[in-house]
This record gives sequence, C-alpha cells and structure tokens, in this order.
Amino acid sequence: MPVAPATVPRVIMGFALVACGLLAGLAVFQAALVAGRPLGRFAWGGRHAVLPPNLRIGSVVSIVLYALFALIVLQAATVAEPLPGKGWVHVAVWVLAGYFLLGTVMNAASRSRPERVVMTPVALGLAACFLIVAVG
Repeated sequence: MPVAPATVPRVIMGFALVACGLLAGLAVFQAALVAGRPLGRFAWGGRHAVLPPNLRIGSVVSIVLYALFALIVLQAATVAEPLPGKGWVHVAVWVLAGYFLLGTVMNAASRSRPERVVMTPVALGLAACFLIVAVG
C-alpha cells in the first residue's frame, strides 16, 4: 500500500523531533559535566570522573554545536526555518549523518565500558535520524 504524501513529511518531522530530543538530552548531560558532576566515565574517553577544565570547555562547545545541529535538522525536515539560506542545509544534514555514524564507531571503540554501552546507541540513533531526514 503506498504511503500517503502527507504522511511522509510527518514521519520525517517525527525523526527530526526525535533527533532534537536526543540532542537536548546530550546538552543536559554535557551541562552536568561542565558543572562538575562525576559523569565523565560516559564521555571524552571515560578517563576522568570529573572533567578537567579543558574538557569542560569541550563540553561547552558541544552544547553550542548540539543547538546548531538541532536547528539544521529542524530546517532540513521543514519543521522550521531558523537559519538563513536553504541549499546548504541539505548538505549539512548529510554531513551530520556521517558525523554521527563516525561518532557511533568512535564510541563503540572507547576504552570506557559505560561510554560504549550508553553513548554508542545514542550516536547510532542520531545517525539514523539524520540519515532519514537527509533521505526524506
């Protein structure tokens, strides 16, 4: 049975919203790391329970990037148009799908078991969501 044309954009929008939810969760997690919570075993290779200053700066940068990634996926899925221009967004969502796929591999290869167990599926979920939005 063919998919109704109006259903496809809703499905794509749903995946974009799931991606934004995952990115928001990661941003909250990174904010906890910046605040000195002992969650470092889940990030940055898992070497530090509490992140040193240089990795906390990395976490702040991650939060900013996650916000930008959310805006890109929302625009690519035509949920909103918060960014100027349109053509580059389609390319950016493909690049981010690849970025999160690489992140999946990197997290799976981490020496930190907690990072492998928790962050690998998160990165894979983001890769899948971005890929579906890119294809859609």
